[in-house]
Amino acid sequence: MRVEFINENTFKERLQWLFFKNKKSSLRMGVFYFSLKVLSCILYIFRVLYEKDQEHQTSSPIICVERNDVLWALQVSIAAICLSAKLLLTYLRYKGNIWQQVIGITFILEIINTVPFLITIFYPPLRNLFIPVFLNCWLAKHSLENLVNNLHRAIHRSLSAMFNQMLILISTIVCLIFTFICGVEHLQRAGKRLTLFDAFYFCIVTFSTVGFGDVVPDIWTSKLLVVVMIFVTLMVLPIQFEELVYLWMERQKYGGDYSRHRAETERHVVLCVSSLKSDVLMDFLNEFYAHTKLQDHYVIILCPTEIDVRVRQVLQIPMWSHRVIYLQGSALNDQDLVRIKMDHAEACFILTSRCDVDRNAADHQTILRAWAVKQFAPDCPLFVQILKPENKFHVKFADHVVCEEEYRYAMLALNCICPATSTLITLLVHTTQGFEGQHSPEDWHRIYGKCSCNEVYNIVLKDSIIFSKYDGKSFPYASFNAFKKFGICLIGVRPEDTESILLNPGPQHIMKPLDMCFYISGKEENSSFKTQREPKKSQFPMSSVITDPLTKTTTAPALDIPNSSSFHTVNLPSERSKDECIETLNNLYQGYPPNLPYIGSSQTLCHLRKEKIPICCMQLVKTCDHKDDEDVKAYGLKNKLIIVSAETAGKSLSNFIIPLRASYRPENELCPIVLLLEQEPCQEFLETICWFPMIYYMVGSIDNLDDLLRCGVSFAANMVVVDKESTMSAKEDYMADAKTIVNVQTLFRLFSGLNIITELTHSANMRFMQFSVKDCYTLAFSKLENKEREKGSNLSFIFRLPFAAGRVFSVGMLDTLLYQSFVKDYMITITRLLLGLETTPRSGFLCAISITEDDLCIETYGRLYQMLCSTVGDIPIGIYRTESQGAEPPEIICLSLRRSSRICMRKSMNWASNLLGPWNSERDLERCSQRSVLPSCPERQELTELVKKRMSNLGLSTDGFDVLNDNQTSHSYVLINPSSETRLELNDIVYIIRKDPLSSMLKDSDSIKSMRSCTRIGEECKAGRSALNGDQTHTSNLSYSVI
Repeated sequence: MRVEFINENTFKERLQWLFFKNKKSSLRMGVFYFSLKVLSCILYIFRVLYEKDQEHQTSSPIICVERNDVLWALQVSIAAICLSAKLLLTYLRYKGNIWQQVIGITFILEIINTVPFLITIFYPPLRNLFIPVFLNCWLAKHSLENLVNNLHRAIHRSLSAMFNQMLILISTIVCLIFTFICGVEHLQRAGKRLTLFDAFYFCIVTFSTVGFGDVVPDIWTSKLLVVVMIFVTLMVLPIQFEELVYLWMERQKYGGDYSRHRAETERHVVLCVSSLKSDVLMDFLNEFYAHTKLQDHYVIILCPTEIDVRVRQVLQIPMWSHRVIYLQGSALNDQDLVRIKMDHAEACFILTSRCDVDRNAADHQTILRAWAVKQFAPDCPLFVQILKPENKFHVKFADHVVCEEEYRYAMLALNCICPATSTLITLLVHTTQGFEGQHSPEDWHRIYGKCSCNEVYNIVLKDSIIFSKYDGKSFPYASFNAFKKFGICLIGVRPEDTESILLNPGPQHIMKPLDMCFYISGKEENSSFKTQREPKKSQFPMSSVITDPLTKTTTAPALDIPNSSSFHTVNLPSERSKDECIETLNNLYQGYPPNLPYIGSSQTLCHLRKEKIPICCMQLVKTCDHKDDEDVKAYGLKNKLIIVSAETAGKSLSNFIIPLRASYRPENELCPIVLLLEQEPCQEFLETICWFPMIYYMVGSIDNLDDLLRCGVSFAANMVVVDKESTMSAKEDYMADAKTIVNVQTLFRLFSGLNIITELTHSANMRFMQFSVKDCYTLAFSKLENKEREKGSNLSFIFRLPFAAGRVFSVGMLDTLLYQSFVKDYMITITRLLLGLETTPRSGFLCAISITEDDLCIETYGRLYQMLCSTVGDIPIGIYRTESQGAEPPEIICLSLRRSSRICMRKSMNWASNLLGPWNSERDLERCSQRSVLPSCPERQELTELVKKRMSNLGLSTDGFDVLNDNQTSHSYVLINPSSETRLELNDIVYIIRKDPLSSMLKDSDSIKSMRSCTRIGEECKAGRSALNGDQTHTSNLSYSVI
């Protein structure tokens, strides 16, 4: 189904949209107007040539000319069209000051060249009146400049600023020459007549200062024109050449002032930064201007430092040069705030420099800027970026606040239990057209790039053509039917009686007309839209369509799934207070953490210990009065470890623990967490985490293999590497991630089966993650990334395998979340709910289920959507898919690799020996004795043997150390809201928003009892599959494993 969205506004706004806001139509109008002006100049030349052949003499040759009826009709028609277009554009640009439009040079020239022609229609004797039509060349020049700017907007690309200035210079020279030729030729009609070629010859000789003297004007009017044109040329051309040579001086040091008249008639936003980098600026501009509503806005940059060379080059691009203004100044200076007209700004974005050595000091500067702006312009909406969560409460008054470390740790945590959550969130908060990867030969590139265009939108139910028909229906019913008919995934609502956003409130919520609906789609539904063709008929059997529980219609038996451990049988009041708790098994209870990690942290119901564990028992590899175990494996932990390597135990680290210990996570799926810290944690932090179950810490470094082995890296499921704050600043910006990248590469080489998750400061450095010169498949993606970047894509990095698989992300990617909140004020709240940073009663949570062999009978994503909605009320939002790599390295590369294999193995032995530390010197003799054997073994086996030997020396068991090769034979990626026909594959992981189990237990106890009735599961699954597959019997049982 193809849908075209339009807006029902006033007639003037429709015309403004057609002539200005719509890029394609405004470009066509500009080409048409430019063509008319060029045609009028051509007709003037034809008139001159035609008159020469007629040998017609008039009494006043300067005032009267010879013009036949056909030529007169053409010129009158062009004049009428041009004057109508000019008056219409003047009316549409009118903003309260009519004289600003009337006294403009272009308007005056248009009147001179068009009105006399229209007068001749009513007074025929004036048809032979001379009209300086050749002056239309200057209007054509002005139209050409506007045409180039519209072209840049339409193609989303721009040429260099030098090209733009060259175009202006050339068009100016052409207009001067054409005006001189036509003027001299016409005035010489009263004296010695000159042909157009003679006038052209005289113009070139005069402008080049040669002056042969064979052609000269012989009347005073011609001589006066020559003097005037020489003065104009001497004034205009040097200015043009100066702008071309000194283009870098276009932006003055302090940028001047933003006039009050512009502030009152135009819309602008302010970007306050302490230091501005070109990549940060490009991310802001690309995301801000990606919305059609913001095309007329201007961006004023306020920065205390001088403009950077790279930033200046960005601002000289024609696409941004007329919409972005750089002013040097400070937000703490009221005079600078007056210069940028902060009181008239529609928004103020305050960004923090994340590369500063002291991140607290950077936050303090941001806080002062926010206070200053709020005091100067109380009504200006504030969008603030903060690094440390403990500083967030200082800017609580801001309209929108994004804390970097909160989101960083939350995404790292969810990546451990819901793979590639960071990729899912990053794609949701970026704006793209979905054109990435569409020209790639890889199938997964095309579908992955197409699904990346899905975003979160909102609309009031009564104003929506899609959702209005579900008034009075349950939420799962509305979600599934909207997906079945339009491919739109309804994920949440904001009820009319509350300000809270609820993700998947479940079947208990009945849709109402004033409910605000939030949905994932590739295109936004406006208040009205026009369907160009009928929707494609659904392939779902009519007998299996989900029905609303409030309706009386009878349908096929609903499918059911086995009871998940996420649903508890305890009874809770609907209003959960901070002090109440719920007793559960294994000496745990559900309650709110007694110690808040920092002021302003949100309260989340978690699994807690009844009695806090002694702090001495939380430290690994050290015995105490309560335990004798030193090896983490001796604790007998059932689930595999999650190891977090961080420099310090900051207060923001609690945002990693809380989502993994939330009450809606099943107790039997809680994974032990080991914190590998380089510095001893403070007592306050230990008092906060001692209430959480299975939390341990160890003082050590990721650089030391002994520390890694002691904390259990050999049998861990996930290794989370947090970018170190001390290395985030470097003389070369992109070197800030050097140490983190090398450490991750070391882990990747030693423990190839370990799922390593990390975050980087710069997204461009993701190409070095899990780097291997032998991996031709990965090297091919570099070319694809460069092609996408050349096409102007903002998401060229999405095809990097580590990012697509959710093993690495850059927290800088979430800057777009703050920018999007200017248009979508709900995005920050929805993102925090998805990441578990906030919890709201009756709101669901993000989790995942795995597709097994028994579940492949469901066949398609659409049927899975129906099954989840009709049984437990879960809403799927995407798929995490893993596929095998089919590409093989070229033969030439393989031959070169074989030649260098022996040298590489020798180097790898030396590299591994240096890595393993001083203990290896004691085994030099043994290593030398095996020298003749090791080169014949693969590098992977050599490293495995070295690690096992070190584990034996440390007294650690090697039973859990898996020997895996380092050949990357598969790749993973995320599909957001795929089509209903998407086939499910084995080991697919489906992202779902599961309803709040506590609210469902309170309001629908009968449905819970039916879900926990294990005896009916097999019969209902069998009946459901028969309905889905045309009454074909399937004997396999449906089984989902919750990730």
